[in-house]
Amino acid sequence: MPRIAVYSLLVCVLALAAAVVSFVQGSWLGIVWVLMFGVSSNMTWFYWRKAQIDRQRAEAAARQPQSGCAGGPRA
Repeated sequence: MPRIAVYSLLVCVLALAAAVVSFVQGSWLGIVWVLMFGVSSNMTWFYWRKAQIDRQRAEAAARQPQSGCAGGPRA
């Protein structure tokens, strides 16, 4: 998992905890924390999925045979 995804996951968990504490105390400020939770969870998903796709593309490129003749003979 990329570092930015881990950081956004941490922000996601902290925002959820802050929202719960806010609502338990009766403050409507928890709505801001819920919105931050939504943004950070989307960032976590995006960067995690991007890392998966990049890894799959790198593996697919490594499996393809290399032609090795970039400047081959010309006719």
